[in-house]
Amino acid sequence: MTNFFDPAGLATFDPVKMAKCDLARGEHLFLGLNCLEAGQSQGAHIHASADKFYLVVSGKARISVGTRTEEMGPGQVAWCPAGEPHGIAEALERTVVMVGMAPGPNK
Repeated sequence: MTNFFDPAGLATFDPVKMAKCDLARGEHLFLGLNCLEAGQSQGAHIHASADKFYLVVSGKARISVGTRTEEMGPGQVAWCPAGEPHGIAEALERTVVMVGMAPGPNK
């Protein structure tokens, strides 16, 4: 495992569905990438006991948290508290989103 990452350089894409890439998985935190082609999405879901964030690395997407959906671009962050439904409603172009979630693996 490395301690330094270039998210844009590690992104991989699938023409059929959103692609995921793990960056780091520790005892207390998980970091990964969600890579979407235009039109792809990640369905709304809930993590009952884990907070999560989405950081848009490149591209643009509509991200939902609770009942709100916002168009987000590079450098913008969506915070998803534990128990709150969230997802990537739609990538508006090829998009890379860094995901961070606690409490880490197997939770």
